[in-house]
Amino acid sequence: MNTRHIQTDGLNQQILEAGSGPLVLLIHGFPELGISWRAQVEALAAAGFHVVAPDMRGYGGTDKPQDREAHTILHLVGDMVDLVRALGQTSCVVVGHDWGAPVAWHCALTRPDLFRAVFGLSVPFQPRRPKGPPTAAMAVISKRLGLGDLYISRFQADDAHAVFEADPATALRKAFYGYDGATPDARQSNGFIPEGETFISTVPDDATLPPWMSEAHFAEYVAAFSAGGFRGPLDWYRNLDRNWSLTAHLQDARITVPAAFVVGERDPVRHYAGAHEPGLKDWATDLRMQVVVPGAGHWIQQERPDEVNRRLLEFLRMPGVA
Repeated sequence: MNTRHIQTDGLNQQILEAGSGPLVLLIHGFPELGISWRAQVEALAAAGFHVVAPDMRGYGGTDKPQDREAHTILHLVGDMVDLVRALGQTSCVVVGHDWGAPVAWHCALTRPDLFRAVFGLSVPFQPRRPKGPPTAAMAVISKRLGLGDLYISRFQADDAHAVFEADPATALRKAFYGYDGATPDARQSNGFIPEGETFISTVPDDATLPPWMSEAHFAEYVAAFSAGGFRGPLDWYRNLDRNWSLTAHLQDARITVPAAFVVGERDPVRHYAGAHEPGLKDWATDLRMQVVVPGAGHWIQQERPDEVNRRLLEFLRMPGVA
């Protein structure tokens, strides 16, 4: 595996790269980095693919635009379009996890000529809601459930990143612990934050690193987020309503390229994003695979690398995919 920087249109991107052959692009989520895909980069490269995992806009070794409005879904998809071109390719298979999944789904939705297949992890495609912006709907759901605010709503605040930047190591440790499949039910995060609490304070103070996370690997995350901060990553969330406005032209559009979706059975994100799982086949019209991994949590490509690699290779070897 090689780490290098590559200049695209207006953005210098750091990428983790290995192998030769058909291009597979791996898009991370929050709070992750390109290194979150090491197991997949290694396995796919060994299987004959050119695998690239970038640090996304606002993260790690990639440029961090200062304007909040520079983190819309159109920018994020555009970054991947530019990256494919900068790599000298004309098409690829796109894979996304967590926030990277909506980016991957929208890559396939808007540029099926370039992204010839899509593989989503943890977050299913969520079609545009015609009745209004998403944060208003989240507020209604939160009020009805009476569990507090959905953390995405809290992330809308201008200073939401400050609590993370005050102690990046604690924030990251609790984030990984709270959403891991090995964490007992009563100690997992449910995504909702009671009044007077924060995303971080809702996770027990004695939270440990997940079984799959070594101290050395964790130190890489801490170093990256201590240096780069959390403002840019949270700006992705702060653009949700803006994304809704910018994608009116995609209302009711379907994903037509070959698609796959894999989610952990114990992924807490399913509490608030899983409603779209049963209807995914209606929005991804060539859905080839939909799998729930028993016992797995949110960090599925790191929790269950062998299972994810097996499913990825199975998908990539299907007719018309790679």
